[in-house]
Amino acid sequence: ALASSTPEILLSIIETCGAGFYAGDLGPGTVVGSAAFNLYVISGLCMVALPAGVLRKVEDVQTFLITAFHSVWAYVWLCIILMWSSPDVVEMWEALLTLAMLPWLILLAWASDNKWWRQPSA
Repeated sequence: ALASSTPEILLSIIETCGAGFYAGDLGPGTVVGSAAFNLYVISGLCMVALPAGVLRKVEDVQTFLITAFHSVWAYVWLCIILMWSSPDVVEMWEALLTLAMLPWLILLAWASDNKWWRQPSA
């Protein structure tokens, strides 16, 4: 999804920096729209692409829940910073905290996938 979203992300960054760190018309809407497309359409296509009678299930529920929570949190966080914290303005601390959330998510998902928090099976 990152590779397909790179143009939207760059457009948002250019618009935000060019507008003196004020949220423009394109930036947040483009990123949210692209993320919603990735979440719903691509997930739907993956489900439809399975042949009839083939069943898939999530093997690692903990990692799935971590990524699912962060997917929802990203939308909530966008609302918080653009509607309540500093309406229509992207402050530097908000940008840096938002940027730091991606490595945090990757670290949590990686740690979960490598079973850092699970007891060894007997």
